[in-house]
This record gives sequence, structure tokens and C-alpha cells, in this order.
Amino acid sequence: MAALLRRRNSPSAVLHDTILLTVLSKLKISPPYLWHNSRCLGNFSSSTDFDLTDLTRPHMWYPNARRKKRNVFLHVGPTNSGKTHNALKQLESSSSGIYCGPLRLLAWEVARRLNKANVPCNLITGQEREEIDGAKHSSVTVEMADLTTNYQCAVIDEIQMVGCRTRGFSFTRALLGIASDELHVCGDPAAVPLIQKILEATGDAVEVRYYERLSPLVPVKVPLGSFSNIRTGDCVVAFSRYNIYKIKRQIENERLLPCSVVYGSLPPETRTKQATMFNDEGNGFDVLVATDAIGMGLNLNISRLIFSTLEKFDGTCKRQLTIPEIKQIAGRAGRFGSKYPAGEVTCLHEGDLPLLHSSLASPSPVLKQAGLFPTFDLLSLYSRLHSTTSLHPKLEKFLEEAKLSPDYFISDAEEMLKVAAVVDKLHLTLYDKYLFCMSPVDMNDDISAQGLIQFAENYAKKGLVRLREIFTPGSLAVPKTHNELRELESVHEVLDLYVWLSFRLEDSFPDRELASSQKEICSGLIEEFLGRFVWQKPLKIRSKLSFLKHRRSLR
Repeated sequence: MAALLRRRNSPSAVLHDTILLTVLSKLKISPPYLWHNSRCLGNFSSSTDFDLTDLTRPHMWYPNARRKKRNVFLHVGPTNSGKTHNALKQLESSSSGIYCGPLRLLAWEVARRLNKANVPCNLITGQEREEIDGAKHSSVTVEMADLTTNYQCAVIDEIQMVGCRTRGFSFTRALLGIASDELHVCGDPAAVPLIQKILEATGDAVEVRYYERLSPLVPVKVPLGSFSNIRTGDCVVAFSRYNIYKIKRQIENERLLPCSVVYGSLPPETRTKQATMFNDEGNGFDVLVATDAIGMGLNLNISRLIFSTLEKFDGTCKRQLTIPEIKQIAGRAGRFGSKYPAGEVTCLHEGDLPLLHSSLASPSPVLKQAGLFPTFDLLSLYSRLHSTTSLHPKLEKFLEEAKLSPDYFISDAEEMLKVAAVVDKLHLTLYDKYLFCMSPVDMNDDISAQGLIQFAENYAKKGLVRLREIFTPGSLAVPKTHNELRELESVHEVLDLYVWLSFRLEDSFPDRELASSQKEICSGLIEEFLGRFVWQKPLKIRSKLSFLKHRRSLR
């Protein structure tokens, strides 16, 4: 319980005060006794009449926010309509505040903007803490939103992501839990009815402000047809690393126009530099080839956007792009105040034009539900009632039994369950298991998964994880092939994971500075490769992962 109390103010583990008080009343245990004598938690096993899986009133999980009568302003409109700009103006003029964005790139940009405007602003993401003396404002990734602090003003960006199957719960948490006098929520108009309905239960005052696009976006009636028709200022969108580099090479061969590239698995720093190279006329990178990673977080000077396809593999199946996806990506063409204030959008193939044009002319489908996910404190109580410290079976059972109102869905826990199956084999506390499950790891990436496993094993055995035990500084080099590039991107993810863990288990992961410096080296080597690579089809065989020591099978 002492450890639980120390985590009480942690942004990553908000205490369910209301649920705990209800449980205590059922068990006839007073709160002071609970806080000062953790042994009383053993009495939870005798309670069978309280349903911890009842998640039908999530707004009551956040008593700090419920003590306020918040004024909520919904700023909604298409890409490049000025909605976020206006919300940020309110944040700049406030005495205290917080910005919550979906990406580190956006958190960086807002922190820079506020500090440049002489509004001291901290930057807090899962992997970074840049604290400014005297700052009463913070720019954070949405998962890091502090629900224990009172603010005058708060901004939540891209609120339509409450409907995201994996991250939606973080946006719901921020929407319901941030304790601010004013809450400015920015996003797609499709989210308005759902947000209004969710906030009916909170008693907040809600005002909707609609915005129109500041510059025209013109759907072109003819396809690109061939990459020989590419021109300066174009951005070609593809949906795999393979196609990104294939298209880059075709354009550079056929049109002799150097291309920048942006895709999700590139380090954020590298994405930013590639975008800057494309934006800066003096750099000579005239064309951008990118995935839908450009949909958020990067200011880009795009004249014409070309979809190479309107299908993508979403991790489960190959499917057609949705209307919101098409509009979000297409909207990046033409930016108010840039070199290309008017944007054009088309497709590579003529057969895709009808879907493109109909999607741009249609409103996005109205969101029906927002994501929810149980916090550690709720899962901890549930596991105590069932007398177990095994996370996987209890998490799986909890999610199966969870009761929700029609406005919510349980977020996809597939990745968490994969991690839980691994850490349940180790001698770890339930909180430590939950922490590893919440870490930013792709268990489908062999190198990233091995990194997490070795970190968890070393932590369980010794309580201390030195980076040099699995990674040899100085072993990194510029990739020579696309396989080596993929491996280097994965190494960056492992180093990123170490930094993430170091902010949560600081004494046990003491090599944050080394991991951060090696991350910078990774980014630099990837950038060097991007500047000089020669296109070749990736080999199907997996190369040796020499930079990870003591590599083990995932079986």
C-alpha cells in the first residue's frame, strides 16, 4: 500500500477514489484505516457483492474534475481550419494550463510555441522531461496528462481519437479527468454528438465552435498516371516501408527529384528532420514520400498530394481507407500562410478517383463510442478479490466481464496481453507487470520484444538493469541494406523503451543518459542512410541481430 500511495500522484496511475470509497463502505472499512494499514486489503477477499467490473459511470473515477464546473469548448473543423490555433491562443493567455496531444511531435511543437511566446512551458512525454523554472504550463502526450493538478485552461487535440481501438481510452481519461476551469477540445466534427453525450453526465457547460478550412483543397479530376509527372512540392502517400522506398527510387530515377521520406517507424527526430528538408527550398529535397504518419504532427508545405493507393494493411487485414482517413491525409495539401496556400489532391490510378472524390465530399461518420480501459488500481482490487498476482488471466477475465454503457467500448488489449503472458512467468509485483504491459513496445517486432523480455528478466532477477548488459555502445553503424535499416529502427525502439522505463523505475534503470545518447546516434545513422541509400528489394531472410547480446527464442 505504501507503494500505491507513492504512485497516487503519478500521471500514469490515477487512483479510483470513488470506487475505493464505495468498496470501503461495502466492507465497512474507513478510508483512514485503509491508508494507514495495508493489511486490511486482505479483507477484500470476503466481499462478493460489489461488482468491480461495472464501468458504466467512468466520469465518477475523477473526483478532482467533478468538483469543478468546467466550461468546455469544442473547436471542430477540417484540417487547416485554425481550430487548434485558436485553442492554443487561449492556452497562451491563461495563468496555468496543459496541452495534451496524440504525438510527441505535437507536444514538442506546442512547447516550443509557448516558450517562444514567453510563456514558460514544460515538455513531458513518455520518454522526455524538460522542466522550465517557474513554468505553470505543460505540453504533454495525452497518456501523460496530470489529473491531480488544477489548471485554468487545458487543450486536448485530435479528440476524435477517443474512438481509436488502442489509444482511445487515454483521450477519454483526459476528457473526463482533467481538472481545468476551461477545457478546449479540438478535432473532427464527427466527434461532437458523442462528446456532448459523454459530458452530459459531468454537468460541464459545453459550447461548440465550428471552423471552415482556411485555404482551398481541390480534388483533381485526372490521376497522376505516372511518376514521370511528379513535380516539386508533391507528396506521394503509400502504406508500407517497402513501397515508400520503391516509389522514392522511381521518382529519383525518372524525374531526378530528391525525395524525403516519412513513416511511422522512423524515430520522431528523423521524421522532423525529413519534413524540414522537404519544407526548406534550399535543401534540394523537392518531393515527399510518406505514409499516413503525415496526417498529424508535422507542418508540411505540400502543393499536391497523391495517393498511390486507397488501401492499407491495418495490422489485421488489407482494407479500404475510411472517409476520415482520406480526409485527414488529403487535408495536408495546401497550408494557410505557406508557399502553397491552395492544395490539390489526386490518385496515382484512375480507378481510385471516385472513392477519393466521394470521400472528400462526404461528412465523416459520427463517432458512436469512446474507449475505456481499467486503471491499475481497479485491476489491483480485482486481483486481490481473486487472490492472484497473475496479470494475464485476470486482465483477460476482467475485460470479458466488464460492463459498459452504450457510449463506451473496451480498448484493444492484444498487445498488453502478449506482454502479460511473458511477465507472468517472472517474479514481479502486479504493479511492475502492469507497468511493463503499458510500455511502448511492439511485440510483433522480434527485436523490440526481445528487448522488453531481457529488461523484465534482469529487473526481476536483480532489481537493476544496466543497458550494457544487452547493448554494446559503439556497435552501431550506417545500415548497408534495408534489412539493416529495419533492425536499426528496432534498436532505436529498444533504447526508447529503456528511457521510458527509466522515468518510471529510475533507480532500477540508471542508464538513461547513455540510452538517450545512443538514440541520437541511431537517428543520425538512419538519416545518413536515407541520404545515400541505393534502392534494392529487401531480402526475405532475417539478418543477424548482433547488437543484442544473449538473444533468446520467443518460444
